[in-house]
Amino acid sequence: MSEIRRVSEDSKDVAVFRSLAEVPAGFGPSVVTIGNFDGVHRGHRKILSAVVSEARGMNARAVAITFDPHPDRLLRPTKAPQLLTPLCERLRLLTGTGVDAVLVLGFDAALAALEARQFVESILVGGLGVRSVHEGQSFRFGHLAAAGVSELAAFGSEFGFRVRVHEPVRVHGLEVSSSAIRALAASGDMRRARWMLGRPFAILSTQARGRGIGTRLLVPTVNLAHYDGLLPAFGVYVTRLKVAGRVFQAVTNVGNRPTFGEDSFAVESHILDFEPVEMDETTPIELKFLLRLRGEIRFPSPEALKAQIFRDVARAERYFRLTGR
Repeated sequence: MSEIRRVSEDSKDVAVFRSLAEVPAGFGPSVVTIGNFDGVHRGHRKILSAVVSEARGMNARAVAITFDPHPDRLLRPTKAPQLLTPLCERLRLLTGTGVDAVLVLGFDAALAALEARQFVESILVGGLGVRSVHEGQSFRFGHLAAAGVSELAAFGSEFGFRVRVHEPVRVHGLEVSSSAIRALAASGDMRRARWMLGRPFAILSTQARGRGIGTRLLVPTVNLAHYDGLLPAFGVYVTRLKVAGRVFQAVTNVGNRPTFGEDSFAVESHILDFEPVEMDETTPIELKFLLRLRGEIRFPSPEALKAQIFRDVARAERYFRLTGR
């Protein structure tokens, strides 16, 4: 059975198929876009919007095809990127774009070996009854990524579907891509990452047991559990922390906390407007990074660190006053 996710109370249901076998017979006609969609950024959403618009105009289903795991995890494991969005968040974002269905293809050796023609015949034509495909200029598919948009267009002529190739989206002169956003976030450039994503860079995790140092120093503190996705550069950030339906203003340190001797990596958030909230180590936490205040520093004493934390908090509070965000 396919998984059905409701985007909102007044929204239609969106089907999430975890394999081609879950797609019902006679599912099409469909308008499709294919990609990893890491981050579901502005460029992705432009293409997805075009897919939905065309599908509505021709009484077809709008479908996003994505992969899990990221193909590089299998093909280039030592070079595989840390992702902006884990699969659960990617699906949440994709199902919120207006598509009718998301097809998640398990990327394994068999799929990697599938020739471009086989991919088109078995998945697009046979499985989804495709009538139109939307892709970016750099789209590649099939064994060894041998085919691109020109080959896709040729298959379209043969099998009876249209192909629309989209120009890259540019924001403030920067070309939007998942790799560019990953580089910006990894360097701590939250402003430009936000431009490209269309929202703040965020991570999803749960609470971990902290060492208690932050609480003793200043304010209630939340330490995040181990996170496999992309983290920003070591340093101190203005953040928003969402937990149990509440949103708090926070200052977050990402790094090794070197002042206290032996390095101990943590993502540690000091909540500025704390109020008691029910949570445990299984409660989901969303942490949005808004602005990098400074890099990581080894202070000569806990007192010096405490003084710097007060300065960081003052800057964060000023940010929230000025921006209202």
